[in-house]
Formats: sequence, structure tokens, C-alpha cells
Amino acid sequence: MIDRFEGDVAVVLVGENERRLEIPRKSLPRGVREGAWLQIEVEGDRLVSAMIDQAETDLARQRIQEELDRLRRGEHLR
Repeated sequence: MIDRFEGDVAVVLVGENERRLEIPRKSLPRGVREGAWLQIEVEGDRLVSAMIDQAETDLARQRIQEELDRLRRGEHLR
């Protein structure tokens, strides 16, 4: 998942342990944004390929929206 951009570098969290990789923005698919999930191939710390996983990105955004809606309804106070 793309955690954030720092200038021309994307900070990508990989796997269940969220290993941090710094990848040049120009190496990523065009139009990629923070919060996007990727299917990547990595050798060591080098990115071999990357493509946006739109289905996983959509699911993550849906989970976040549902949590925000729940918090707005005050359900976290019960």
C-alpha cells in the first residue's frame, strides 16, 4: 500500500509486517495515489514491477468510509 509521497519518492508498506520500501515515484503506475494498493514484485529492495490493485484499493476505501461513518454516528462512545 502506498503510505505517502515524500517528494519524488513513494513510501510503500509491503506485506503483513508492513516492511517499508522507498520507491521512486516514476517507477510506479501513472496516476497512483496515497492509499492505493499495489501488486508488486520486489527483488531485495528493488521494485521489479508494480500495478494498481483496484479491487483491494476499493475495499480499503470502503472499510475506511464505514469506520468514519460509524465514528460520526457516535458508535465509538458506547
